Amino acid sequence: MIAVILASEQLDRLYTGLSLLVSTAAEGERALGLATFGALAPLLDPRLEALALHPGAVPALSEPGRATFARSLAELRDTAAELPECTIWACAAAVETTGVDRGVIADRLDGVLSTPRFLHEAGDARLVVV
Repeated sequence: MIAVILASEQLDRLYTGLSLLVSTAAEGERALGLATFGALAPLLDPRLEALALHPGAVPALSEPGRATFARSLAELRDTAAELPECTIWACAAAVETTGVDRGVIADRLDGVLSTPRFLHEAGDARLVVV
């Protein structure tokens, strides 16, 4: 099992975290994610692909590569939501302090969970923070 804490608002780091979750879950292994402060807003944003197309979003990308990255990022998010072995929660503290709409969380994620409860769920899993 892998447990990934999605902490950064940087879209390339979000891509990395989602890739870890999706790759693990696609192999039939349990994959747990916790979206904290920075990662929560882009993960919930219905315009994620459009955000990733902005040149300032990930400056290291080439212009032709930007479209591929943006499409892949949105697909990773959607795939993570569809895989039965992949569970991603919103961090309770992030939800409380950012004022994110719980209805949006219910539409995109698997609920809200505190960090201590996430770590308990993760148990002996490989823990990654991105």
